[in-house]
Amino acid sequence: MANSQPHLCFRSFVEALKADDDLVEINTTIDPNLEAAAITRLVCETDDKAPLFNNVKGSQDGLFRILGAPGSLRKSSKDRYGRLARHLGLPPQSSMRDIIDKMLSANATPPIEPTVVSESNAPCKENSMEGDQIDLRKLPAPLIHQSDGGKYIQTYGMHIIQSPDGKWTNWSIARAMVYDKRHLVGLVIQPQHIWQIQQMWEKEGRDAPWALAFGVPPAAIMASSMPIPDGVTEAGYIGAMTGTSLEVVKCDTNQLYVPANSEIVFEGTLSISETGLEGPFGEMHGYTFPGDSHSCPLYTVNKITYRNDPILPMSACGRLTDETHTMIGPLAAAEIRKICQKADLPITDAFTPFESQVTWVALKVDTRKLRELKTNSKEFCKRVGDLVFNHKAGFTIHRVVLVGDDIDVYNGKDVMWAFCTRCRPNMDERFYEDVRGFPLIPYMSRGNGSPTEGGKVVSDALLPCEYTSGANWEAASFEGSFPEHIKEKVLREWNTMGFRALQ
Repeated sequence: MANSQPHLCFRSFVEALKADDDLVEINTTIDPNLEAAAITRLVCETDDKAPLFNNVKGSQDGLFRILGAPGSLRKSSKDRYGRLARHLGLPPQSSMRDIIDKMLSANATPPIEPTVVSESNAPCKENSMEGDQIDLRKLPAPLIHQSDGGKYIQTYGMHIIQSPDGKWTNWSIARAMVYDKRHLVGLVIQPQHIWQIQQMWEKEGRDAPWALAFGVPPAAIMASSMPIPDGVTEAGYIGAMTGTSLEVVKCDTNQLYVPANSEIVFEGTLSISETGLEGPFGEMHGYTFPGDSHSCPLYTVNKITYRNDPILPMSACGRLTDETHTMIGPLAAAEIRKICQKADLPITDAFTPFESQVTWVALKVDTRKLRELKTNSKEFCKRVGDLVFNHKAGFTIHRVVLVGDDIDVYNGKDVMWAFCTRCRPNMDERFYEDVRGFPLIPYMSRGNGSPTEGGKVVSDALLPCEYTSGANWEAASFEGSFPEHIKEKVLREWNTMGFRALQ
């Protein structure tokens, strides 16, 4: 297989984590009923190594091992984003800015379409089962939180669905749990692309052909998390981003194509009419609401193919920091940065502070260019808010924080400092109650007001002088309060004075 580099092959990605000393292989028997997720959750909350469970209780016919925390953070500040960097073929020491730039690099490059390979060259076809051989209830699907409504086998796999005319193939992540022997049930919510395409099939009066691929090329799972524009097919986008044509193979039961080196593939249909109760589930904002279930569409699984000794990736969502934060937030920020710059707004950087559970995006403003616009806070907040909150990229974002040149948007302490000291509540803010809100945030679904509309704000953490004459202060900090020769001497002698090494 040509696509064997870590960002193009999940199995190679796991080996790369091992080479980075960022993997713990656990060979003792681990119960998928809460135990695997408990280990993974603690890993996420402590930024520890990714756990690979090689001996999962209840595995049969090779199905399956489990990798937890595939996109979470590392403890060391030197390669904190190393797991994400490995997703994209970047050095483990890459910064978040490097990662976002890489994700946006495909915007200026023509799509590179995938290459179709034969079944004999597709590892995901090494084993199979179909029809009555399938019983999803017997798979060691993980129960992730004790009050979840079911076993969520789908937390880090990639749904594949195509418009009826075949012009748009969408790859995306949306949670799904085991419903019964042959069905999954999962979120399909407006305005997500999987929902849009399901609506197209409903107009046709037919269930949508569907596939769900687990352990796909890491670059693919990153792109499937990104709010790229409607109608854009992720496979070509990934090819442009990586400079390599992805290898895909045709499904056996429908006309869809899946990454050829996927670990596990489910083939079937997404119903336009049949539903079942889904949830509750411990989600990305850190809450489970016991008994909170909703009617959601059913997926029928007609065939399962898988490679030898397959690995199921699992995200144990919750409080900071797991894949729902490291991927959904930064990838939304990447697209927001792009649309702001395309609209000629003076935005140089965008990031979703993890401390906000990635419900905020901080936008760094080039204040020199801002002054050239001869605008004011009220006008600028409206211009930014109207753009971001009416775009799909801003769907999950509920607060935009505007910050100046001295703020590092990738540093949560910097963003909070600016927000808490430069933005006067209400007077320096513009509120939006007539835009689509993200219903998974508890203050939307469980708070006051509409669960699906509003609850958004632009908070201006630019002081008035930054609109007119420029910053007129010095930061009371090591960096801002001392001359260079003093700082250099302190840093040079820091370790010899007995202090811990600075990272």
